[in-house]
Amino acid sequence: MRRSISPLSLILLGSGVFLLVLTQLLVWYVEPRAKRTPTDVNSTTVFRGQGSYFDTGSVATVDDQTLTITRKVLGNVAESERSGNAIWDVSTQIDTPKTLPLADPRKSLQWSTERWVTDRRTNLPVHCCEEKPGFEGEAYLKFPFDVEKRAYTWWDSTLGAAVPLEFDEVTKVDGHEGYRFVGTVEATATGTRMVPGVLVGSSKPGQVLAEEWYSNARIELTVDRRTGRIMNAVIAPTKTLRAPGSQKDAVTLLSSERLEFTDATRLEQVKLASEDGSRLKLLGETAPLGGGVLGGLLAAVGVVLLIRGRRRPEHSEE
Repeated sequence: MRRSISPLSLILLGSGVFLLVLTQLLVWYVEPRAKRTPTDVNSTTVFRGQGSYFDTGSVATVDDQTLTITRKVLGNVAESERSGNAIWDVSTQIDTPKTLPLADPRKSLQWSTERWVTDRRTNLPVHCCEEKPGFEGEAYLKFPFDVEKRAYTWWDSTLGAAVPLEFDEVTKVDGHEGYRFVGTVEATATGTRMVPGVLVGSSKPGQVLAEEWYSNARIELTVDRRTGRIMNAVIAPTKTLRAPGSQKDAVTLLSSERLEFTDATRLEQVKLASEDGSRLKLLGETAPLGGGVLGGLLAAVGVVLLIRGRRRPEHSEE
């Protein structure tokens, strides 16, 4: 007797084994490598809200003004590929109703440029590649992949230090679920500035080295769990000047109770988080699960057909 092997059984068994192997590659090889901070980023986020600022023209603080913070992030692809890290060049400008129409960051109320270098997998800072400034913490322009319900250290560039943000709640931004983290910054001296003594109420004649102080009454970041992308952000910064050694604010340079992502920025960030998250879910969950189930079924059917292969008697012919 010899066993008759059906070609269909071999095809089913081979296809099933192939799918099972493929799903393991997706889980252990492809999906982890997809969780990498992109290097070709080119994005703009905008905060807007009411507040106060020091107007150098009138030499006074003006209240109830619309303040706009525009942050542009451009990935340096060539240097990122050479170093293996994510290198992002960041430009941040703060505008008032007077400076916003000028469309020139050099004429804004405040303009700064930075270079952020991070590990593409962990999002931790990497101190290389002309990084400016040197920073610490786990999060800044984004959070790590697979965000957890725990405290994270977020780098505050105005403070020049990392700030602990506590997990607050699961919430939604334009229908997309995210984790909200909150924190505050107590009034802290951040530097000095030479100003006329009379401006800060100093009894000394001429110029004095006034102290710059900064606080933030509310830092609220809502983050996509899978990608770590910040979908909405709310801050309440205050920057003041004090006379040397004084415990009281003399001049308000900038203050707002609520600066928040604009509607357009929120929609764009949610859209990007949804697209990137869907790709990661497909590679890490949907495809492996579906491929594993289908591969197992095909392999099982193939084995059954092999076992049940009919036997046919062998005849010798003369």
